[in-house]
Amino acid sequence: MSSSQRPDAELADLDPQDLESQHDGVTAAQYRAAMRHYPAGVTIVTLSRPERPVGFTATSFASLSLDPPLISFNIAHTSSSIDAMTEADSVVVHFLGEHQQHLAQRFSRAADERFADPESWSTLDTGEPVLHGTPIWVRATVHRLIPIGDHTLVVGLVTRVHDDTGGEPMRNPLLYYNGTYHRPAGLD
Repeated sequence: MSSSQRPDAELADLDPQDLESQHDGVTAAQYRAAMRHYPAGVTIVTLSRPERPVGFTATSFASLSLDPPLISFNIAHTSSSIDAMTEADSVVVHFLGEHQQHLAQRFSRAADERFADPESWSTLDTGEPVLHGTPIWVRATVHRLIPIGDHTLVVGLVTRVHDDTGGEPMRNPLLYYNGTYHRPAGLD
């Protein structure tokens, strides 16, 4: 069976050395250069920990399923948030608007700076931090963690949706493209 036909339950069983031998010498630099040309929506993932809140920027967010409502994102094994993520029961994923570029940048820096402004966030009754002014966010319970390559794929079951767009499409979501932040331009 080819890797594209494997059920997701088998992803965790892939031997990293098998993957290495199949990439035909594609370097990390080549792969990164190619991926820079694919725009991605910017999200911030937050979660609760007894000693302090945890959060990180993620551009790998995806909707996986409507029924049940499943989402996914990746986190690098080198991330300062990886231990907290692997221990978490739930997360909040914030879909950033262009007005929140400063948050994307802050959550890409040192962990102690991410929640430094207590006026910019509060806590849900379930314990997760929520960033103020975010047009859309979803709360999800951690359904599955799948270590693969140098990342862990997190699959979450959505249990709550907050939508402050008034039913209109999000006007200017924040995008990450070619190493910088952008807003989408309309087609004429």
